[in-house]
Amino acid sequence: MASSQQNTSNLAEIAREKNIRYFLISFIDLLGSQRAKLVPASAITSTQKNGAGFAGFAASFDMSPADPDLIAMADPDSLIQLPWKPEVAWLASDLIMHGEAVTQAPRNTLKRLIARAKKHGIEVKTGVECEFFLITPDGQQVADEHDASSKPCYDASALMRRYDIIAELCDAMQHLGWEPYQNDHEDANGQFEMNWKYADALTTADRHVFFKFMARAIAEKHGLRATFMPKPFMNLTGNGCHAHISLWKDGENICYDPHDPLEISESGYNFVGGLIHNADALCAILNPVVNSYKRINAPRTISGSTWSPNTVTYSGDNRTHMIRVPGGGRFEMRLPDGAANPYLLQASLLAAGLDGIENKRDPGKSLDINMYTDGHKITDAKRLPLNLLDAMRALDKSTALRAMLDDGLVDPYLKLKTAEWNAHCGHLSEWERISTLDC
Repeated sequence: MASSQQNTSNLAEIAREKNIRYFLISFIDLLGSQRAKLVPASAITSTQKNGAGFAGFAASFDMSPADPDLIAMADPDSLIQLPWKPEVAWLASDLIMHGEAVTQAPRNTLKRLIARAKKHGIEVKTGVECEFFLITPDGQQVADEHDASSKPCYDASALMRRYDIIAELCDAMQHLGWEPYQNDHEDANGQFEMNWKYADALTTADRHVFFKFMARAIAEKHGLRATFMPKPFMNLTGNGCHAHISLWKDGENICYDPHDPLEISESGYNFVGGLIHNADALCAILNPVVNSYKRINAPRTISGSTWSPNTVTYSGDNRTHMIRVPGGGRFEMRLPDGAANPYLLQASLLAAGLDGIENKRDPGKSLDINMYTDGHKITDAKRLPLNLLDAMRALDKSTALRAMLDDGLVDPYLKLKTAEWNAHCGHLSEWERISTLDC
């Protein structure tokens, strides 16, 4: 089976060698939905040369029916045969129109930020911690009725009751060369986390996209449903997507300084400073749906903790802060959630971090306190937005992120998100009826 790192320049030849019958030409739209066309191997030579055409208006882009086709140019180096259906191969694609890269295409945006980092001689390597729930097909409850402990994290029995699904996912990642290393039952009932080795930001984003696709498909195969929704159950811990970040140059981790108390270099601190400086605007991308704000501004769950930040602070090996620095020349951004667009997640982290490096932003002093119990004592730290609208307003005003991500991405993104917010505001909830009918 082809790894996502294999150099596969001739897709027709690979199809013959690997017994591939169809290619799934895939891209992620502005709001994070995966779109695709199924191309028979007999037609892949033409598609590899000319691309696959899509109507941008039919996907989540700021386009009209009058616009010409989006052309998806498959990236052969991203090829993955579906572990559960190896006659089909998945390919990430870059979008062009009129022969030019589409500015509002998320993967194109990430590649632009990677190129900007390269001008500084920096390669940003990242890893993500994908959390998800296994739920009933109707989405109403956790699938395992026996998974009811108030402290379910690392529960061995609950983990093994879902062994078939978790092992199938982990086996697939091993076969693909992702080097998975830990799988666990997370802090919510029915919740799991799977980890694989970090890589360059583009590879991590491609794998993140495919992992979500694969987890859903394999869960469905077993009669269940996988959800990455930030907060599917109000009384349970939500789905985060923590990102681990390090900076590299010529094969050396330049984020590492063994003489620093947190083992972080000056460049690393500047990167952290950029994340802190831009945190409120980053929320519009890293916490991109209405439901996201039920996770990052949540009351305690039945396990006793939300494990989510609500204040813009950083610390050492302390999970109550937005940024955790466990040492060894890396740091963990704990803000992103499961709804984040995998490409824009990486792109926005690079954008904020490069803003920090280029402007030598100081993150301030690290805090060693428990933010869940003593956070009220910190009066000079920024609070995270309370809702999606506040986050969108922060992104709209952010000159730093606009300069990095490009107005051609930010403006369409905010336009689509505003429509989403307005649709939410136009919805009459059952809570409103219960609390207001007799006012």
